[in-house]
Amino acid sequence: MKNLIIKNASQVVTCSGFAGKRGREMNDLHVIEGGTVVVTEGRISHVLRAGEELPVEKKRYTVIDATGKALLPGFVDPHTHFVFGGYREEEFSWRMRGDSYMEIMNRGGGIVNTTRATREASEDELFEVGRRRLDAMLRLGITTVEGKSGYGLDRDTEMKQLRVMRRLNEAHPADVVPTFMGAHATPAEWKGREDAFIDFNIREMFPLVAKEGLAEFADIFCEKDVFTIEQSRRYLQAAREQGFKLKIHADEIVQFGGAELAGELHCISADHLLQASDAGIRAMADAGVVATLLPLTAFSLRETFARGREMIDAGCMVALATDLNPGSSFSASVPLLFALACIYMKLSPEEAVTAFTINSAAAIDRADRIGSIDVGKQGDLVLLQFPSYKFLPYHVGMNIVDTVIKQGEVVVKNGETKS
Repeated sequence: MKNLIIKNASQVVTCSGFAGKRGREMNDLHVIEGGTVVVTEGRISHVLRAGEELPVEKKRYTVIDATGKALLPGFVDPHTHFVFGGYREEEFSWRMRGDSYMEIMNRGGGIVNTTRATREASEDELFEVGRRRLDAMLRLGITTVEGKSGYGLDRDTEMKQLRVMRRLNEAHPADVVPTFMGAHATPAEWKGREDAFIDFNIREMFPLVAKEGLAEFADIFCEKDVFTIEQSRRYLQAAREQGFKLKIHADEIVQFGGAELAGELHCISADHLLQASDAGIRAMADAGVVATLLPLTAFSLRETFARGREMIDAGCMVALATDLNPGSSFSASVPLLFALACIYMKLSPEEAVTAFTINSAAAIDRADRIGSIDVGKQGDLVLLQFPSYKFLPYHVGMNIVDTVIKQGEVVVKNGETKS
């Protein structure tokens, strides 16, 4: 934990709040021109306007002069699958020639392909590749990362993935929020026995994961030819009984009713939502479900983007995430995320910033401690190379992060991870 003063920022983009924001609220970033932020013992202790007297002894603090630079909360990525073995570069070529995601999955590619490689990888191998991916995300300004299991689909490999995430959370500057996704797909040994596979997760995996405290959330791929609405409901209800908070992959490939189920069960978030119905959008808005949208995935799959504009206008809390994974979105590009959200999903720059800070914190049930520059929250901050947050979508595809601060400690400087 460090004591730090960041003074004279051209903008302090506070995104102030302790809960996710809906509708028009997403445009209010509570920007302070020429502000100063003080982090004391890893937590934000003061947020000052230009000209306000510094209320601490300067000699106890490291001082950063942020003249000409915008200061934002550390970015929060609430949907990734970053711990995996192997790659699927060949499948990208197949998609480019016109093969669909489900066609590739049905011939043994997709999630099942990665499952084989992840089962074969050692825990130390997965730790090392996970560490490198977290380093890259940190350089992009991401200070908190949700990570899902789901590339084991058996007891030992699922536990291995979750143990790797726990080790990374302890060893790496970025915070890692673990999600158990035992129902990511049906592995070959359970093909045709999907209900029994759900039972296996409920009866064996949930108690085991809960006993070792390896995951906060449970997630399921609710989709045609993957898991049905009824299977998803049964899985998620049982997960809640075991103490897990709920997430759901919903309405990605076809309009399937996943968003409606998320509303019914009051999930913390429903993710993807490319095909979410009007009724599903209303259900999420009414239930306070965070609609987590993944524009990099739609872009990579050449699919229609989720209706972010309509969701915000309907009163949803909308978050953004990278969906870093080896198949449908092998990217954690924050610059591309912002550009796609604004250009193709029709979010304003202000809404996009809200969606990747306080709302993405809400999507992992952490809006009370991260996602904004408010007194009492973790000192997780990002300093840009430019004087305004508006450069995030405008400087298309370019990383404009200068400095990343985690709990008051500089962990990235001039775009490079500190050793």
